[in-house]
Amino acid sequence: MKITVITVSYNSAATIADTVRSVASQSHPDVEHLVIDGQSTDGTVQVVEAHRHPNLVLSSEPDKGIYDAMNKGLSRATGEVIGFLNADDFFADADVLARVAKAFEDDPSVEACFGDLLYVSEDNRKVVRYWKSRPFEKGSFARGWCPAHPTFYIRRSALERLGQFDLTYRLAADTEFMMRYLERGGVRCAYIPRVQVRMRVGGATNQSWRNIVRQNQEIFHALQKNGVPHLTVSFWAHKLASRLWQRLAGLLHPA
Repeated sequence: MKITVITVSYNSAATIADTVRSVASQSHPDVEHLVIDGQSTDGTVQVVEAHRHPNLVLSSEPDKGIYDAMNKGLSRATGEVIGFLNADDFFADADVLARVAKAFEDDPSVEACFGDLLYVSEDNRKVVRYWKSRPFEKGSFARGWCPAHPTFYIRRSALERLGQFDLTYRLAADTEFMMRYLERGGVRCAYIPRVQVRMRVGGATNQSWRNIVRQNQEIFHALQKNGVPHLTVSFWAHKLASRLWQRLAGLLHPA
């Protein structure tokens, strides 16, 4: 089973070497790594070239933002299964993609899978938050639940049926994408109860309160668009409780 990992980058020279190395070290034998760079000016391309492995394909050109770049990656992917790894993230161990492949191979009806994620400090020495997921149940997005996008993998058959990222969403296109697949599209999915990705803190959404507010406004719009009944109070109560639990779990998790 060929798996495509898409990494979107822009001025990521400080972190992308870890990302590339973590893909190159995977035990799964058939991996395509697409690095879609937005014409970085800080040496990102040179860092990728310095850590290039035989299965890596690099392009660097202007884009219209992160989700436009992700769509470019989806259009160029040749794997049967496709997922994303951000330019400041890295796999938790060498068997992450082997577990992804197993989830699809064990049940041919499965078209998506996801696992757990750790938010870590920039130096990777401290766990800040433990995003422990659970098996999907219909209506989960209405309660503020969502898989960690860097752990989310889909079959090409689902992509061809349900489409790419909706670029009208600036901060929550990944949430809308997964919601569309799981809630509206009825994609059968598998949960891998393992930490799959370590993510450095400091993503675009969390850079300001304004972005956090806007992202959640977009999520409410996505719920309506995808026909997911929801109550605002229930959404916030579940989401805030989940974030608190993840913070506490992060404090207890070894680095």
